[in-house]
Amino acid sequence: MVSKITSEIKVSVTAEYDSFNSYPSENRFVFKYNIEIQNLGTETVKLLSRRWMIYDLGFGFTDVEGAGVIGLTPILATGETFTYFSNVILKSGVGNMDGSYQFESCTNENFTVEIPKFNLVSEVLSN
Repeated sequence: MVSKITSEIKVSVTAEYDSFNSYPSENRFVFKYNIEIQNLGTETVKLLSRRWMIYDLGFGFTDVEGAGVIGLTPILATGETFTYFSNVILKSGVGNMDGSYQFESCTNENFTVEIPKFNLVSEVLSN
């Protein structure tokens, strides 16, 4: 697990290779990642959007942006935690991801929260 705190928001990430849904012979390596977002501050906040930078070794970077996460724009009061999981597909089986969330405070101020970089290495290639 990797974690990072930005503007009193803690983001923790755990990633794992999904061998069941991967097809290495077709250059399809699937990774699941779990995200935990915790509000350590004193204000209620709302997650508005996300931006991911996905690096696939030999294939370069992909920039992914969108509203909310998994179709939601969660609101976190002080001390609350929101968790979700998603997945990403790499062609090479080796890469990494990082990014950021845009949040809005209860006083309508927008701020950026960093998502820590985490590595993606398939079991097929790590042996």
